[in-house]
Amino acid sequence: MKIMVFTEGTITMHRNAAGHLRTEIIEQIKGEEPSVKEYESYIPIGDAVKKLTSWVNDGAEILYLTSRRKPVEIEVMRSVLKQYGFPDGQLLFRREGEEYKNVVERVMPNILIEDDCESIGGTEAMTITHVSSETKAKIKSISVPEFGGVDHLDDKISAP
Repeated sequence: MKIMVFTEGTITMHRNAAGHLRTEIIEQIKGEEPSVKEYESYIPIGDAVKKLTSWVNDGAEILYLTSRRKPVEIEVMRSVLKQYGFPDGQLLFRREGEEYKNVVERVMPNILIEDDCESIGGTEAMTITHVSSETKAKIKSISVPEFGGVDHLDDKISAP
């Protein structure tokens, strides 16, 4: 069972988001709060590490998908995941000329977990909106509120 989960906004956030309500965090994004671009200081959202670890313990393979494209930024995100103890998993990114849908269609996860992209356009900005109908039929899509985390999702991936 392959679970693809977006990193920024879904399981991690900029450090100055800590202690703020989701609505305030979204305003930080829209207002271009400086720590949004300080990827090395990103922190987990809620108990994301614990949740993903429970899925791995239930037999899942975690695939992370970052919005970063520059090699140095991708390495920074890899470092953040390691620093906070996220379970091992491949860190995927968009290659030259690719969109998120291309990554999803190339990898074909069983489950795609992404946030609702509230700060950047909502549903229209979500990956699942753009994958082919054939791909959509094969992937369970789970949308979580941006910066709301994944704590509310089932601990056991085999749970309905």
